Amino acid sequence: MSQNTRPTQQDHVGLLIKNANVVSSRHMEIVDVLVENGKIVKMAANLSPDGHDVIDAKGLHLIPGVTDPQVHFRDPGMPHKEDLESGSRAAAAGGVTSFLDMPNTDPPGITLEAMAEKKRVASQKSLVNYGFFFGATPNNVELHNVVPNVCGIKIFMGSSTGTLLVQEQEDLEKIFRTGRRLIAVHAEDEQSLLANKERFKGCNSVHVHEYIRSPEVALTATKRAVDLSKRNHRRLHILHLTTQEEVEYLAQNKDAGVISCEVCPQHFLLHSPEAYDRLGTCAQMNPPIREKRHGEALWKALRFGLIDCIATDHAPHTLEEKAKGYPLSPAGMPGVETSLPLLLNQVAKGLCALQEVVKWMCEKPVELYGIQNKGWIKPGFDADMVLVDMNKSKRIENGKLQTRVNWSPYDGWILKGWPIMTIVNGHLVYGDGEVFSEVRGRELIFKPAWESPT
Repeated sequence: MSQNTRPTQQDHVGLLIKNANVVSSRHMEIVDVLVENGKIVKMAANLSPDGHDVIDAKGLHLIPGVTDPQVHFRDPGMPHKEDLESGSRAAAAGGVTSFLDMPNTDPPGITLEAMAEKKRVASQKSLVNYGFFFGATPNNVELHNVVPNVCGIKIFMGSSTGTLLVQEQEDLEKIFRTGRRLIAVHAEDEQSLLANKERFKGCNSVHVHEYIRSPEVALTATKRAVDLSKRNHRRLHILHLTTQEEVEYLAQNKDAGVISCEVCPQHFLLHSPEAYDRLGTCAQMNPPIREKRHGEALWKALRFGLIDCIATDHAPHTLEEKAKGYPLSPAGMPGVETSLPLLLNQVAKGLCALQEVVKWMCEKPVELYGIQNKGWIKPGFDADMVLVDMNKSKRIENGKLQTRVNWSPYDGWILKGWPIMTIVNGHLVYGDGEVFSEVRGRELIFKPAWESPT
């Protein structure tokens, strides 16, 4: 890396990345990449620097910036856990150049005023690009089509963290029938969930968490959401799949182009009971970590294309909060900083190809949410890129992370394959282990055509 690549906010500064192995889902090619005014303007061999800052990427892979389509950055209301500044720092260090943030904040993102304020704060704090979900309630359906430039409408079908919940059939029918935008669902059935809580009442072991939020709780809600989507011809995205049963159901009932779904790395890399034995309540999340058979089915479905993309459900809580003991401990774990290294490690282990990782983490989220000018390294697209060293090995260590809570369920794991440089709109935001906090991301723009499923 040259000595002149510290970031500025002056878009006229150009950047030339030389000798990079540029990766898409379809091919890899060693080529130079020229960036001007925040855009990729040219790709060819042996480009001349012409006064631009130069990064020599020989021996490295250049991938599009990762989009994490599900994070909870806790802003506003819970800054001791995370805010848009600390969450975006963690994103930058993990090769994530764009994120989609959830509405269960305090106050929640369920009004036009709350959404405008979140965007205003993000413009001041976020080091990477940002987009937001609008939260659905039984009483705000009239706002779903008029709230400006959001990635989708989020429905919590089962109670999780926060106060948002839509469970009555009449309310769900109204939301699916009257809107246009993509609906993303947290698919857990509230009635089944409440019945299981009563059944396990008085049991204070975290090991019971996966039985309270059983595979049947998830499958019932997923079936319900698919039925609502098909009957109302409404674009549906199912968040964080966790069960073999859901995979098998979607294999027969998932309509391409209308219904999509995602998986989080923790649901195919962590398993019960080992994760609960090792991590205790730090393994507690909604939907839960499950037995190994589920993780194997999820990984297979991801590789076969039934599952479309990877998200993290980055949902940080402090270790002090997690130490309250089950069931008082909050559900959720950090993940935005480690998702790309975890998948690169899967490549290093020969379990998938780097091109697949690019498809799942860079291209597909952009395609599914209709994000403009992101997801690919080609002329005319925004210069959101990540340099990856596939030979670098490093240990994940609590206390050495960018997320404010500064812990990871993968503490102690040694991974091979790490992002070493993150570029957002042509500006270096992370390099040589340092986050450059003077960089600011931009609001993602969602294509209006994606507000309708057909």
